[in-house]
Amino acid sequence: MTDLTAFALVCSLTPSPEPSSSELMAQHILDQFAERGISTSSARMVDHNVAPGVQTDMGGGDEWPALRDRILEADIFVLSTPIWVGHPSSLAQRLMERLDADIAETDEEGRPIMAGKVAVVAVVGNEDGAHKTIADMMQGLNDVGFSLPAQGSTYWVGEAMHAVDFKDLDQVPDAVATTTAGVVRNAAHLATLLRRENFPVE
Repeated sequence: MTDLTAFALVCSLTPSPEPSSSELMAQHILDQFAERGISTSSARMVDHNVAPGVQTDMGGGDEWPALRDRILEADIFVLSTPIWVGHPSSLAQRLMERLDADIAETDEEGRPIMAGKVAVVAVVGNEDGAHKTIADMMQGLNDVGFSLPAQGSTYWVGEAMHAVDFKDLDQVPDAVATTTAGVVRNAAHLATLLRRENFPVE
């Protein structure tokens, strides 16, 4: 199936066009999806006026509804975040808070509105905290209704208390590249199955 789509929302605190390790990691994932014939797109959340809150539209110029539409239109959602002081970025947390509004939303057949969509998580940082960050993000995505593929996360963390970022590397380490390839393979497989047959409603 080649009409699948993937959308990455990058939760870097760095506005465009400055380089971002989180965006680079997301791009590695999207490039591999593209190699499988999956259409891809991405956005940096910091470039948009996403208001705090737990409603689908907070009004007053809130740009979350447009980003939410892109998530709803995609078969695969890629959440990419850096680690800051051992936690996902504040924008990743805001993303989860805004998605909370969709816990009660359903499709025309009564399924959770995100059911049938696949989500994967990518994390970068130069400090500890990757596993905890992935766990937090995946739990939130699961609560909202996304399906998580086997081994559906990838990460890179540099040496603690040093200044080397993912974007500074000359090449992606083999272990990270292998893990990312597995994420893409498993996510594409699961998205294909869910496109053919979504979850039952009863």
